[in-house]
Amino acid sequence: MITSVLVANRGEIACRIFRTCAELGIRTVAVHSDADADALHTRTADTAVRLPGAAPADTYLRGDLVVKAALAAGADAVHPGYGFLSENADFARAVTDAGLTWIGPPPRAIEAMASKTRAKELMGLAPLTAADVTEDDLPLLVKAAAGGGGRGMRIVRRLDELPDALDGARAEAASAFGDGEVFVEPYIEHGRHVEVQILADTHGTVRPLGTRDCSLQRRHQKVVEEAPAPGLPDALTEELYALAVRAARAVSYVGAGTVEFLVADGRAHFLEMNTRLQVEHPVTEAVFGIDLVAEQIRVAEGHPLPADPPAAHGHAVEARLYAEDPARDWAPQTGTLHHLAVPAGVRLDTGYTDGDEIGVHYDPMLAKVVAHAPTRAEAIRKLAGALERTALHGPVTNRDLLVRSLRHDEFTTARMDTGFYDRHLAELTGSVPDPLAPLAAALADAHGRSRFGGWRNVPARPQTKRYELAGEEIEVSYRHTRHGLAADGVRVVHADAHTAVLEADGVRHRFEIARYGDQVYVNTTRLTALPRFPDPTAQLTPGSLLAPMPGTVVRIAEDLREGATVQAGQPLIWLEAMKMQHRITAPVTGTLSALHAKAGQQVEPGTLLAVVQETSS
Repeated sequence: MITSVLVANRGEIACRIFRTCAELGIRTVAVHSDADADALHTRTADTAVRLPGAAPADTYLRGDLVVKAALAAGADAVHPGYGFLSENADFARAVTDAGLTWIGPPPRAIEAMASKTRAKELMGLAPLTAADVTEDDLPLLVKAAAGGGGRGMRIVRRLDELPDALDGARAEAASAFGDGEVFVEPYIEHGRHVEVQILADTHGTVRPLGTRDCSLQRRHQKVVEEAPAPGLPDALTEELYALAVRAARAVSYVGAGTVEFLVADGRAHFLEMNTRLQVEHPVTEAVFGIDLVAEQIRVAEGHPLPADPPAAHGHAVEARLYAEDPARDWAPQTGTLHHLAVPAGVRLDTGYTDGDEIGVHYDPMLAKVVAHAPTRAEAIRKLAGALERTALHGPVTNRDLLVRSLRHDEFTTARMDTGFYDRHLAELTGSVPDPLAPLAAALADAHGRSRFGGWRNVPARPQTKRYELAGEEIEVSYRHTRHGLAADGVRVVHADAHTAVLEADGVRHRFEIARYGDQVYVNTTRLTALPRFPDPTAQLTPGSLLAPMPGTVVRIAEDLREGATVQAGQPLIWLEAMKMQHRITAPVTGTLSALHAKAGQQVEPGTLLAVVQETSS
């Protein structure tokens, strides 16, 4: 009987596992890097152990330190979560060798499926060799043999792009997983990413628990997931179940796992088997009314699965909230998460709480929001509405993109595929700010500033405030009168420091306002309060390339030096942030007049990296 579990992971998944353990009466142990010393998962566990020595980005990869932490804290079992060490067979062996219970599949099953190339061979599929590909094999997908989450993936549409794609994929895979092995496979255009959740016990039962569709992806990483996968013919669903069970039985699998496929033209193409819990597991839990973490623990204790499989009810959809800017090549964002609150009726899984810092070392996912309803249409409507009303004060996020994605006709009619964002990103990221938001912010800020003598008997002399909204500068005006605050074109029904009620064209609008320094949040609209008198020296040289995020300069284009001629779109500098690489390209064709970036340099957002002077026409 398991009495104390250490979770060898951080953030949202650690908090989620701790929640189940608490419900089962099991003590919990967290591990943390120095950067996570005050993180939510560290504070949530009954006991926390610091992992010493390693850099924050590498800390959770140190299996030896994790095993020592489990023994020191008196844990009798280890749950790997769904990242870092979850698919590391050597770590699983080290856990069991230390006399601890491993809440996961046998090491030999992990080993067999950890490499995507070996997994394909087990399923009777021969992977391509990079040296042998030809034009006829295009387009190609370069993939990391280990790990997941879209790290190390590159699409190649021309053979001359392959060497650079291989180099970039190897570097990203080595950074994310400690394994730089990559391979290539045909890239299937317009395919749907469909997966099967499986659960297997030590008594020979392997049970498929429905399908999931995870086609909405950016950087080959899932953004919106749902269960069951909509619109699949019964025969195809049964084929997917059979293939998933076959993969599990091929390696004598035990525990929770996922078998992933691309579905195109009515055919299923095997991708890989993930020998762990998936980020999107809550949609399966919602549909089947089960707790997959609790099932993992019971299986690890040797209990058989229930004789009768759980029945599916309704539909569930999950959206991942990321601290990133979709309009700027999905650039990750950092800073303080001042406030996060979702409406009642949806599930929130998060590793953050109000006031936490979103740093540079880890994946930028803030939370998962899950809605369950009797039908797919109702679940989509419920989730989109909840996200739209979510209070989210902090760095730029993908929240608006998620709402628009869920309401897009291609998604609501289940015609989406993995190229959804390639086709629709521009229309999904266009800003549609509330035109009354700046005035509401100004009135809230002005509340209480009017004292005796503060109002003016000259209505032609209004007060003004300036804000930046969606990249544009907006000026609003209002007046202090004998009867309170007033503005042209609207009736000010109420205004205080946190609330404004405005009536325009006979319709009342209520606004909740929060301010943190110069950042102002009016309902879901984010504004930046601008100084009354702009700094005339705050000017950038045209063609300046600024770091879009905090990170490390990991590469500079070969032979790039000041005075070189560069072409518009040419990659110049590579930054690594949150285990992913981001290219900084030349904005125009011209001359590199300044190069400040250096390999290995740590940079903050706004750091000047280089300047490209446009060639005169």
